[in-house]
Amino acid sequence: MEGGAQTWVSAMRAADYPRAWAMTSRDLARRDPATRDDPSLPYYLRWVWDGRPFDGRDVLVRCYHGLGDTIQFARYLPALTARAASVTVEAPARLCDLIATVDAAITVVPFDHARPLPPAACDIEITELPFALRARPEESRFPYLTASPAALPPATIGLCHQGGDWDVARSLDPALLAPIAAAHRCITLVSEPSTLPVLNPAGCAFAMDATAALVAACDLVITVDTMIAHLAGALGRPTWLLLKAEPDWRWNPAATDTPWYPDMRLYVQQTPGDWAGVIARVVRDLSDHTLHLTQDERPAYGEYRSTIGSRVVG
Repeated sequence: MEGGAQTWVSAMRAADYPRAWAMTSRDLARRDPATRDDPSLPYYLRWVWDGRPFDGRDVLVRCYHGLGDTIQFARYLPALTARAASVTVEAPARLCDLIATVDAAITVVPFDHARPLPPAACDIEITELPFALRARPEESRFPYLTASPAALPPATIGLCHQGGDWDVARSLDPALLAPIAAAHRCITLVSEPSTLPVLNPAGCAFAMDATAALVAACDLVITVDTMIAHLAGALGRPTWLLLKAEPDWRWNPAATDTPWYPDMRLYVQQTPGDWAGVIARVVRDLSDHTLHLTQDERPAYGEYRSTIGSRVVG
């Protein structure tokens, strides 16, 4: 990572947001206005907001990054609607219903890559909102998304061993999770069959509403996938996020908590590739973690053999 980018990452991880925003402001001033929302670039590489005022204007929020990024930065939509005349969110189709649960006066429309909406008085990419609003992560209201919980038994843990396919190093061998699944009542949040002793061995349906319903019903979510982590955090569910030794900019490898979500705990590899060490710490901490169940239900751990049918997983 180049020096300037690393300095920005260091500032963000240290929660020194004024310093990070100052650097972003300097970068924005150096940009060629002709390259704004450049159609020759992939959407995820584009910048959109050119610094123009959005107070009292019709604002179009474009979601050019991944599902996790859209979920993470949707927290800033209420603050934006408090200042703009109107806010339209052009969101990935899979997320439209979920983003519409934000407690704000927004219009949500599906993002068609081939036919994006025409510009509004002010366009802004959703990941640019914290800089534009000068808003800190912890200033958000939690939870800021809602979903109707699935019909899961008490004290269910959601497990996700699979990260995005663009970075195979973010995934782990599901066999490492076997001690957790054997000792606790678990579901898988991966959309493929599981050999673990989980309540839904056929896997989680590949549908955002079904996934959100399962996450909303979990007592705890343990995941390597950051989209699942952002979803659980936005829904206010306790989340343990398993991370590579050098994680993404938004996660501080020297910390066990994060300002992005008050109910999230970070488990970072101490050496690159050491997922076994991460899981060992998770298993140890689970022995001290109090799940929301009664004493009479505790013997069911590791013995619950009923499975969740399609009625629950969608």
